[in-house]
Amino acid sequence: MKLHFYAMALSFSGLVQLTALGQSGSGGQHIDQAFVQEHAILYPGNLQNLGPYSLGSNEVGNIQILHGNTLLKPATAQFQVWGKLVEDKSYLPIADKNIQAINGYQGELVYLDDEAVFSNAWAGSLFIRHELPTAHILEGGSNFDFLISDGKQIQYLREGLEQAVVLSAPQEILEIEFDPIQEKFWVLSRERLFRFDPLNKELREMLDGKDLRSMSFHAENNELILGTAEGYFTYDALSGKRSDLNSKLPWNEILVVESQDDELWFGTTKGAFVLLPSGEFNYYYLERWIPGEQVYDIAFGENEIYLLTDQGLGTIVREKMTLEEKAAFFDEYTRKNHIRNGFNASLELNEPGKLESGKLDDSDNDGLWTSMYLASQGFRYAVTKSPEAMAQIRQSLLAMERLFTINPVAGFPSRSFERSGYIEQLADPDRWQHAPDPEWDWKATTSSDEAIGHIFVYGVLAEIVEDDWVKSKSIELIDTLMSHILSHDLYLYDYDGKPTQWGKWNPDYVNNFPPEVGDRKLNSSNIIGMLQTAYHFTGKEKYKKKAFELMDEFGYMENLMRPMAVIGQAGEESDSYSQMLSEAWNHSDDEMYFVGYWGLYRYAFNPELKRKYKEAILDHWQAERPEKDALWNIMTAMVQPEKFDLEESIWFLQKHPLDLIHWNVKNSHRKDIELLDQNFRRQSTTQVLPPSETRIARHNANRFTLDSERGGRSAYSPGDIWLLPYWMGRYLGVIE
Repeated sequence: MKLHFYAMALSFSGLVQLTALGQSGSGGQHIDQAFVQEHAILYPGNLQNLGPYSLGSNEVGNIQILHGNTLLKPATAQFQVWGKLVEDKSYLPIADKNIQAINGYQGELVYLDDEAVFSNAWAGSLFIRHELPTAHILEGGSNFDFLISDGKQIQYLREGLEQAVVLSAPQEILEIEFDPIQEKFWVLSRERLFRFDPLNKELREMLDGKDLRSMSFHAENNELILGTAEGYFTYDALSGKRSDLNSKLPWNEILVVESQDDELWFGTTKGAFVLLPSGEFNYYYLERWIPGEQVYDIAFGENEIYLLTDQGLGTIVREKMTLEEKAAFFDEYTRKNHIRNGFNASLELNEPGKLESGKLDDSDNDGLWTSMYLASQGFRYAVTKSPEAMAQIRQSLLAMERLFTINPVAGFPSRSFERSGYIEQLADPDRWQHAPDPEWDWKATTSSDEAIGHIFVYGVLAEIVEDDWVKSKSIELIDTLMSHILSHDLYLYDYDGKPTQWGKWNPDYVNNFPPEVGDRKLNSSNIIGMLQTAYHFTGKEKYKKKAFELMDEFGYMENLMRPMAVIGQAGEESDSYSQMLSEAWNHSDDEMYFVGYWGLYRYAFNPELKRKYKEAILDHWQAERPEKDALWNIMTAMVQPEKFDLEESIWFLQKHPLDLIHWNVKNSHRKDIELLDQNFRRQSTTQVLPPSETRIARHNANRFTLDSERGGRSAYSPGDIWLLPYWMGRYLGVIE
């Protein structure tokens, strides 16, 4: 799909929570304003012998790459559709030139070959001969004057210069930068920094260094930025004062440095990063952003940053966008790419990164992922009355209903269904079953996370969507599922007449766990919320009676109120099942808790219970705050709108990438993160990295996971990941 934007067409379980979050949190309302949204366009190609004079761009966005002596240009690409590099034959006479360097100058492209500095701009009038036939370093001054080098010598060039100025360099020259403030050239070698003065034609040594790699003159601060093999430092062009080496970077083996306005860009042997005026880094590494690892040159367009790697060109596109526009893009993207039989589905890609090769795949959690997407459309319709949202609500609600009707077990929701003959039952005979309708198969063994998803979304639709069919169908499905659970003694009974592995809320199961095992608290919290939802919409006393029985006689209130600080690993005296379930924090449990909090809090039987539920929810939220997950925060706004980490929620929504393909991601090598010792929570760093730099993850995943090897073979839907927290935030009034 072509990309277009609608504005334009603790101490917790032994782990100390080291976080920069304020203790009070932020609340209130975010007034939606345009922010900079980035995405990448890639042009793969195997490139060799690159350097800081291999890439050039002009003011109208023409890009050229010097590969050997051949000029290449990017072609035929768009968002999520890779392009290619082709020979640039725009100016045929250039094909006969032995071009050895390319650079931008006053908004145009300038070339250096074995005879001259020249350009096709300015009517081709720029043509200055030189005396260094192997020169490959080129930098322009302020008035069509140039300094070039072959690594051993430098030559100053200016039209009409009577005598050639050629000087030998004490060391091999790597790069030249012009200083427009002092009207001088800076010359870099591996261990020295020199300054060349065009007036007296003198090359003067200014600084000793070690393993210097690249430099850029930063006019904003009148200083040089010098990249090394171990980081970078600054050099004041007037005072000669240098800073300490900064090596606390995403990666510190620097190959190229460029400055653009108030930003500093670095190309390294492991991707590129930019230092923003705020002091934060944005890191661009691997195929979500660039086609290769090593970044040799950087150039700038009006709204683009070009990163030249050993495996092709990556273009970082920056466009102004509001969250509303991002939601419009994701809403359309989801409908076009991720709807299977009404379900919110993932794509399995036959070819890495190519959406067109994708197959819509079933999953164990079609009901859960669809419930979260369907809820987002419910919130969207309640806010906007969008006909598109209503159409999708009807489609997905029909899919959710058919999970019940496609199998022969009364009141039992299937995990998924598919047309007969397209799923290999023998590969998974416990799950895939033939439906009574011979055209279809259905997936069994439904779990508790599916069940809580069903009740969550039906409660949302029944409460807030003003449509008679949607309301009545949602209430019918609540009653259908909860009647099954009650009539089967708080179990989900499958086709074989036995409870599924996880569909269990009976006290014999729940209270068998030690107090520190999370399932005891989780299942208690979920079933009380489910029963309250059923009573709220059906008025049937059986649901209310069972809920109070569980709370008063079986300790479910004590279970659900148990502080998160207690949850941890089961002791050695516990059974092996409890120990297995408590090896580490389960982030799927977080998703089940928070999805269940909708019914637990909103449909509380009385104000006193609501007060207690709020206490439990806020206790859980405190444990989750380091993840900066927008869904957890905005769910918390339901119970505490004045304090729920609003800023972190907007950070999540704005920083989330548009590209949801599962590219490989690596961050464990970074030097700008502080690693924590292994812990129960599996929080790897003191600060969570932004979603744009980590793996694509649903809300049931650990956001502190640093590395992921997925190879671009699948793509998640934004329907549950992004649209649910956004549209819930709109409905709750915290995003306006």
